[in-house]
Parts: sequence; structure tokens; C-alpha cells
Amino acid sequence: MSTEEKEVKQETQEDAPKADKETSKKKSKRKSKKDEQAEQIEELQAELSEQKDKFLRLFAEFDNFKKRSMKERLELMKTAAQETISSLLPVLDDFDRAKKYADDDSSEEQFSEGVTAVYNKLHGALKAKGLETMETTGQVFDAELHNAITEIPAPSEDMKGKIIDTVETGYILNDKIIRHAKVVVGK
Repeated sequence: MSTEEKEVKQETQEDAPKADKETSKKKSKRKSKKDEQAEQIEELQAELSEQKDKFLRLFAEFDNFKKRSMKERLELMKTAAQETISSLLPVLDDFDRAKKYADDDSSEEQFSEGVTAVYNKLHGALKAKGLETMETTGQVFDAELHNAITEIPAPSEDMKGKIIDTVETGYILNDKIIRHAKVVVGK
């Protein structure tokens, strides 16, 4: 081999490791870019799943809010007239007392047909709005429904713990007690 050939061969051998180093640098850059892209994809996927979770929670919270608002609105509509009806209860009591007195045979007073019609109309209108009277006389005393004014000796054994007399009628409006019945209980 000539000296020139030796020099070329030597240069080629010297250049080969440089080329290998450059190639490995390019490969490592490619790998690092791929690694970076994979990391970015993982980060974006994690962020996406986090956003999906937030969205689902927010949607569920809004749905619960709508249901709660609708329920409150319905409840408000049911009891909207409660205050007005409660203020009419003393008038209804007076009407009941007057009717009871007029129906008594020993009484000289009588309900005229017009007053009876008004009485029936008032009861009908209030019943249509959901007002119900509590049936108490003869029932077992229940502290949740009744207010005991006094206790008297029971006229018979089977009346012990039961309501003997109703002093003031109790009322229920749409399954909600608006006034407890005031009663006399047998002991």
C-alpha cells in the first residue's frame, strides 16, 4: 500500500468513530424527542381526564341543583296558602261553634239557609286547597298530633289514654300539620 492509501485509510478510520458519534447523537436526540412527545401525551391525557372528571362533577352538581330547586318550588306551591289559611282558622272555628249551637235542639237560634250555604262553600273551598280537619274524639292520644290541655278520669276503661273531648280542632294542609288539636284526655 502506498502512503497515500494508508493516509486515506487512516482518515476513514478516524472519521468512522466521529460518524458513529454523530449518528448516535441524532438517534439519542430522536429518542429524547420521542420521550418528550410521549411525556407530553401522558400529561395531556392526564389533564384531559382531570377536565372530564371536573365536567362530570359539575354536571352532577347542576343536575342536583335543578332537582332541589324543582322540589322546593313544588313544596312552596303546596304550602303557599298556608299563612292565609292559618289566619282563617279562627273564623272557621267560630263558624263551627255557631253551627253546633244552632243545631242544638234546645237553642232558639238557627242558621239561615244563606249562612249554611256560605259555611258549606267555605269548607269546600278550603278542602279543595288541601285543608283537612283532624278527627280526634275517641282516638288514641298522640303527642305528635294533639295538644293535651287537661286529663280527666276516663268514663270507662276502654277510654283510658284516648281523647274524651276536642276543645279546638286540629288541621292538616297537604299532609302537613298547621295546627295541633287541643284535646282533653282520659286517664
